[in-house]
Amino acid sequence: MTDDDVKRARTHARILEGFARAERALFTRPAPKSARAQMKFLRTREKGSTKSLAARLGVSRKTVQRYLSGASTKPNKRLQAALVEETESEWQPQVRAQARQHAASSGGLVISCRAYFGLGPEGTSDAGRVRDITVAVSPSHAAAIIAAQEEGATQDDLHDAVAEAIADAYFRQGGGGRADLEVKFADVEWLNITF
Repeated sequence: MTDDDVKRARTHARILEGFARAERALFTRPAPKSARAQMKFLRTREKGSTKSLAARLGVSRKTVQRYLSGASTKPNKRLQAALVEETESEWQPQVRAQARQHAASSGGLVISCRAYFGLGPEGTSDAGRVRDITVAVSPSHAAAIIAAQEEGATQDDLHDAVAEAIADAYFRQGGGGRADLEVKFADVEWLNITF
């Protein structure tokens, strides 16, 4: 794996983390916090099957049953992380769907990030450098990003969709005379998304 592959994988992970944080901010009710409540919720999502829940969490069926009965209450770090991640990924799907639909049809997204942006030759004010950028992304770009994320796009496709949205909104200003400007987007240190 090359250095560029590692950077793209890291960018992909940061984009997905940004989506997850944005969706958690939308919740109208808090997600279950205790291991038992999380297990009960996830079991309902698995249509009552403790076997498929155990496979989903990477634990034994007996472990799931101990948490459901209350015999176990304190999961190890790996299981706790899996419970939180899986619970939040399934929590309030209609709220998330409505926010995504609104962003893709009329609201757009706000993307804030710190990353390397390069758009001009070295020695000019447009030379590549790390920048902090916050930009409102159009609904059409939001729809492309959301579609790529929902369809499990490759890290390159998702990276390119986010890069194009930021470049168009911030550097090209919607095409205003700079429509052909080539922008390099790399080395993402952090990225936040707001619906």
